[in-house]
Amino acid sequence: MILIPAIDIKGGRCVRLTQGAMDSETVFSEDPAAMAQQWESQGAERLHLVDLERIIKAVQIPVQVGGGIRDLERVERYLSAGAAAVILGTAALQNESLVKEATRKFPRRIIAGIDSKKGQIAVRGWTEVHPEEVETLAIRMQEAGVAALILTDIEKDGMLAGPNVGLFREIGMQVEIPIIASGGIATLPQIQQLVEIPGVEGAIVGKALYTGALSLPKALALLRGEN
Repeated sequence: MILIPAIDIKGGRCVRLTQGAMDSETVFSEDPAAMAQQWESQGAERLHLVDLERIIKAVQIPVQVGGGIRDLERVERYLSAGAAAVILGTAALQNESLVKEATRKFPRRIIAGIDSKKGQIAVRGWTEVHPEEVETLAIRMQEAGVAALILTDIEKDGMLAGPNVGLFREIGMQVEIPIIASGGIATLPQIQQLVEIPGVEGAIVGKALYTGALSLPKALALLRGEN
């Protein structure tokens, strides 16, 4: 399993939100590119980026980009700018033909982002809820050809209270493509929990890294079996 630091950009600054609420931001850096380089220097193998193309050029490690990507033109633009993969969130639910076209044109480079809120799917920046079950959408995305799924429990996101292990375990039993876990990850034991879930091949960590609750070098050492 790999650990993926998250970099969210708002107003040109590196921020983290609590449960996705736009009025709950905490600013951690005025220079997102420098923050990206910091995580790279500490051993990160990949970055999770929400918007901002210039960070892609600031580091050598692969960057996966998401946030409001709802057409093939923007997918092509990010990939042409150097992104390793593009994440489709709302589009994954509402425009399956786009997902299929993108996966056909860019195989192994399209990831579906599925955000869960009380078992339902949250879309449009977590401001709306769709009644389709997470499991159903996960299976549809696998059939559409995505390379992986990012699963986020938004009620856990930014709370530092631990991930929704049950969600990842349940979906892991339903699909064969890799799952990237997201939301609430804050300690080394929690990362170890995720390592033991079949199908979970990555974890996105944001607030815990920025607050110092979790050390990236120590977490990476754990994943290498050095702890």
